[in-house]
Amino acid sequence: MEFLIPILIVVALLLIVGIYLWATYNSLVSLGVRVDEAWSDITVQLKRRADLIPNLIESVKGYATHERTVFEDVTRARAETLSAGSPAEASAAENHMQAALKSIFAVAEAYPQLQASQNFLQLQSELVDTEDKIQASRRFYNGGVRELNTKIRIFPNNLFARSLGFTSREFFEVTEPAAIAEPPRVQF
Repeated sequence: MEFLIPILIVVALLLIVGIYLWATYNSLVSLGVRVDEAWSDITVQLKRRADLIPNLIESVKGYATHERTVFEDVTRARAETLSAGSPAEASAAENHMQAALKSIFAVAEAYPQLQASQNFLQLQSELVDTEDKIQASRRFYNGGVRELNTKIRIFPNNLFARSLGFTSREFFEVTEPAAIAEPPRVQF
């Protein structure tokens, strides 16, 4: 009977460690799925914005045909946004897109007829709404990344998380925060 006590203690410890590993693994999987979902939300909003851009360009083009470089910059930024596959690439594309959108709205300011166009005003409104959704998606994504990275790095999770295939994720950071501090202005 005395030899059963150490065996029961070892079995209880192994059971506790097993339950801890199981619970931690499941929470890491849940956090990983949440981060993937948040990234998907970002890409959906970036795609939505990219889909609005051609319509916006066409609206402005009719009034400002000589502003070719502005349209080329916006088109290039749109393509870069659509091809971004990681948070770092999306951050760089976001900087370029914000600069391009500011330049197209600067061109639009020079044309009062365009500013009065109902189509242009509707596109601007949709673009501002999309920019707000991108910012909200980015905050949600970065919050999920923060939780996942913290869970991976804390002791004792850091002892086994990497061996189970969990790695830290990149934040969606913008290299030029001033470029995206606010959505493009729609006031004329």
